[in-house]
Amino acid sequence: MPDSPRILIAGAGVGGLALAQALRHGGLDVAVYERDSTPKIRSQGYRIHIDTDGNAALRTCLPADTLDLVRRTSGVNDDVVAGYTHQLRQVMTRTFPGITDDLITAVDRNTFRQGLLSGLGDTVHFGRTLTGYRITDSGRVRVEFAEGGDDEGDLLVGADGVSSAVRRQLLPDATVKDIGLRCVYGRLTLTEATEALIPEAISHGFSWVSDESGCGAGFAPVRFRSRPEGASDYLMVTLLASEERLGTPDEELFELSPEALWKLTLKATADWHPALRELFAYADSDRFFPITIRAGQRVDAWESGPVTLLGDAIHTMPPTGGVGANTALRDAATLAGELLSAAHGDKSLIDAAAAYERIMLPRGFDTIDASLRMAAQMFAASG
Repeated sequence: MPDSPRILIAGAGVGGLALAQALRHGGLDVAVYERDSTPKIRSQGYRIHIDTDGNAALRTCLPADTLDLVRRTSGVNDDVVAGYTHQLRQVMTRTFPGITDDLITAVDRNTFRQGLLSGLGDTVHFGRTLTGYRITDSGRVRVEFAEGGDDEGDLLVGADGVSSAVRRQLLPDATVKDIGLRCVYGRLTLTEATEALIPEAISHGFSWVSDESGCGAGFAPVRFRSRPEGASDYLMVTLLASEERLGTPDEELFELSPEALWKLTLKATADWHPALRELFAYADSDRFFPITIRAGQRVDAWESGPVTLLGDAIHTMPPTGGVGANTALRDAATLAGELLSAAHGDKSLIDAAAAYERIMLPRGFDTIDASLRMAAQMFAASG
């Protein structure tokens, strides 16, 4: 495309990279700027669930060889979601039929990111923190970086997450709400010995365990189909509770070492079923970290222009619905389709951004509402 528009993407997370893959494969000029110094620097989670919408978006965004790489390095498929009390009494179970080998149901976050980076070596620039942008007299977008320097494109996509610098400037009144939950993420490396520790009831899919005091834990294995070099199978272990239930104020929680956070999970689950306590006891004590659970608040549609938003940058998603990554992937697929249509002369870039936003905004915030309802149900299932 001799007159291909130049698209700037702030953020090399799931959504930003999927969008870059689709646009690059479609022949557009793309540059991705990421504040992390390397692809492996962030502590954001371990296992990601990929649903049917996420699979469809991946098929839309990724070239065949990249999709095959992502599939080969994904987790072994599983189709179970279950809920238990802290004494391992089953509350609910659900299986999802029709899960075939060509589908992806779970990925390791870092491995997934590596797959999405495949073929984008000269497109993604790490260690570049976008601080702001301005619209030029010609209607283009010029971005600036904390490290110095700038760049200019025809459209800027803010895919820079919950603390999005692009959102702060585009929608200064948009808010992200702390919903009062803290999540301590951890993992248990799976070996012959540790595999034997996992109760059969929670050895597949995703299992949610909760007690009467408002403390819950999620367990989900990642057993790679084809294990990447340096990776190991593991069980994701997460503890969710309020600041009050954890008994540790935020100013202390977020300063704790991984080992201290691990000990916090042992204390919080001290009266749980012995098999569950063992999973925390044998977890990797150096792989724990905390996050605050937040949810984006609805915003009205804005006047579309050469700047738009994607994923958590606009509709920050609580993890309780297991759909945050899938929603970002759907955003990427929708926006890519609109931008490629514009590049072929079917509409202007501004019209493409407007068409995307008309779909993305209600879809994203409706999904947040569903995730919040799921959070209420998960903690109501205690007992």
